[in-house]
Amino acid sequence: MLIEFNVNGKDYNMDICPTMRLVDLLRGELGLTGTKEGCGEGECGSCTVIMNGKAVNSCLILAAQIRGQKILTIEALEKQGKMDRLQESFINNSAIQCGYCTPGMLMSAKALLMANSNPSEEEIKIAISGNLCRCTGYNKIVKAIKEATEEN
Repeated sequence: MLIEFNVNGKDYNMDICPTMRLVDLLRGELGLTGTKEGCGEGECGSCTVIMNGKAVNSCLILAAQIRGQKILTIEALEKQGKMDRLQESFINNSAIQCGYCTPGMLMSAKALLMANSNPSEEEIKIAISGNLCRCTGYNKIVKAIKEATEEN
């Protein structure tokens, strides 16, 4: 099946298997390995990417569904060797431990900030509620996201 789509600002035309998942397309076909697969069932959020401005679990999206869509992955946050303010804030607030959930967590936070540049703590918690972290206890993550909004 031939599809056209955009990932991180780059247009693609690809012939794909109709049953391929977006996470597999990103990692296996495009080499964008920052997107992690954890559960494969849409429960952990490790594979979160932004599709047309909304955070989605790429393990639940068939690659065929991205026809004509714009996808952002964790690799899109760095621009010209400079980290996004969210990435810097996660580092400064020790919101990263093992790092496995971090790409998905950052993408959920980025989608929130794209829609709402000054979210409340409650809105931040709701935005990342689909992302599981077994290391940090979430307080540092919420603090990092809130601090990133204050840097505007």
